[in-house]
Amino acid sequence: MTVEHGFSARAQPATELWLVRHGETEWSKALRHTGRSDIPLTDRGRRRAQALKASLASQSFNRVLASPLIRARETAELAGYRDGVQIDENLMEWDYGAFEGQTTADLAHRRGSFSIWTTQVPEGESLSDVAARAKRVLNQLAGTGGRCLLFSHAHFLRILTAVWLGLTPSHGRLFALDAGAVCVLGHEHGYPVIRAWNLAGPPPWASDPN
Repeated sequence: MTVEHGFSARAQPATELWLVRHGETEWSKALRHTGRSDIPLTDRGRRRAQALKASLASQSFNRVLASPLIRARETAELAGYRDGVQIDENLMEWDYGAFEGQTTADLAHRRGSFSIWTTQVPEGESLSDVAARAKRVLNQLAGTGGRCLLFSHAHFLRILTAVWLGLTPSHGRLFALDAGAVCVLGHEHGYPVIRAWNLAGPPPWASDPN
């Protein structure tokens, strides 16, 4: 099977990836593009992260990784992962360059139309740049077995999911992802699949594979 960016989830052992988008920030609430700006969680974002603690505690993870940005690290800590978390710069959000801090609506008003998925990003990363980082994360985890838990950001996790599925990175636009949500990527009959998406907590069918 030919897969975009050289990653084949089908060729790897049955690693299950649990993805957590960080909790709400003032910028995410306002729908502002938040790439490398280090914006902390709101009170609501902290409550959502804390609500994950009890349900995630019942799961077992072989590795736990987090973006170095404070909103992801704080979410991991509040969800019960203060210790044993590996910080990975590859998990950082898309570098939006000149679009940082601006909303899609404002950019569309000024430019006539706008989509981050189809527009070249001045002074930032291209979509293929972000996909390359996602591939590095997936290759790093290939062969880990069991479950891995990632605390990261909306666009990055959507692009990682597209790469996992063997789709082009732009297909990440199809996977809406709320602040503080949990997703699960896995396999069915040897094929990479989405097992759960955009949940407020772990799916009720989750069981420990270890």
